[in-house]
Amino acid sequence: MTNPEKSSKGLFSWALYDWANSSYFVIIQTFVFAAYFSETIAKNVEIGTAQWGNMIGFAGIVVAITAPIFGAIADQAGKRKPWIAIFTIICVLGSGFLWFAKPDPSYLWLALSLGFISTIAAELVYIFYNAMLPDLVPASKIGRWSGWGWGMGYAGGLACLLVALYAFIETDGFWLGLDTEQSEPVRATFILTAVWYAVFSLPLFFRTPDVPSKNKAISTSITDGFKQLKSTFKEVKKYKYIVRFLIARMFYNDAIVTIYAMGGIYAAGTFGMDQSEILIFGVGLNITAGIGAALFAWLDDKSGSKFTILVSLVGVAIPVIAVIFTESSMWFIIWGLFLGLFFGPNQSSSRSFMARIAPPELSTQMFGLLALSGKATAWAGTILFGTFTLLFGTQQAGMVVVLVLLLIGFLVMLTVDEKEAIKKLED
Repeated sequence: MTNPEKSSKGLFSWALYDWANSSYFVIIQTFVFAAYFSETIAKNVEIGTAQWGNMIGFAGIVVAITAPIFGAIADQAGKRKPWIAIFTIICVLGSGFLWFAKPDPSYLWLALSLGFISTIAAELVYIFYNAMLPDLVPASKIGRWSGWGWGMGYAGGLACLLVALYAFIETDGFWLGLDTEQSEPVRATFILTAVWYAVFSLPLFFRTPDVPSKNKAISTSITDGFKQLKSTFKEVKKYKYIVRFLIARMFYNDAIVTIYAMGGIYAAGTFGMDQSEILIFGVGLNITAGIGAALFAWLDDKSGSKFTILVSLVGVAIPVIAVIFTESSMWFIIWGLFLGLFFGPNQSSSRSFMARIAPPELSTQMFGLLALSGKATAWAGTILFGTFTLLFGTQQAGMVVVLVLLLIGFLVMLTVDEKEAIKKLED
């Protein structure tokens, strides 16, 4: 019999990894490094927006191609924590080395290369992390634990942003003797990210149980993984509702990724918000996102993942429309905070939906396909955002891309029968 106390510690440690990983997404990909890159390394904000968008997009292509392969191989090998460790180390090192990307155009390729590698690692790790959930908690509680995990992530992002803001940005890093002319207070937050990620990921490796190893040689696991992947694509008709869900998520998650990747740049370029203002906005956004993830976790278990996803998409679309037309930074912040309420529920319910309908023996591979669905068109969202910004000379034009992707995802999700999908799995 499982020890309840040990099980609770393992689940909490699993959720704490979201707290650790979120530091990368809030500091590097959204609020600090992305804005720092476009304003101080790139030639100008518009070109920087396009370059950053292209980098995120191409990283998404790599994730889309490799995610199902890694997932299939992991299903054959068994253990997931070794994979989590590998990608965590890559992302931690990549984040830390961004310290060397100084505010000068000569560091353009260093910044983009490190961002590219780190983004791939940060995204791929979630294949194995998400696949652990069905083995840690019963189906009746998947929604709440998925939501609590996302809530922990937003809380971790908030905490990391507060440390970055008040220990480095607002104080200009005087207590460390940092050089403001070389943007060292801002660059120090990249080292903070690496340390934060490394330290808070440790409990997962020590306290969260992993599935047993299947004792296969690496070469055998790779060979069997490719065979399994080929078989799954052949028999994909058996999982028609999974396929529809993945197509829907391909579009709506692309919209979410684009908002994340371009949020800081949009705030800086359209409303002239400086680094401190962007960070304060990021703090508020993480508060509302964490609240939303925690509250909607109960709705997921009660009313189903599909319903929660649809509600969240409407909740994201309304403020996106408002932001396109607003010219006031105050209203941008208000609508942005409202939008944050629906970020967490969308992502956590997508995770719990797959956890409920994925065949247990194909769990990691299905989460690999989930990553594929999130990244197959990721290049399109960020690249189109940058392209439309350049074509029309305004970032509002790029935001229209987000709205279109949300609409397509919503319409396709309407065709997914959640109850039928679960029933077929039980049969």
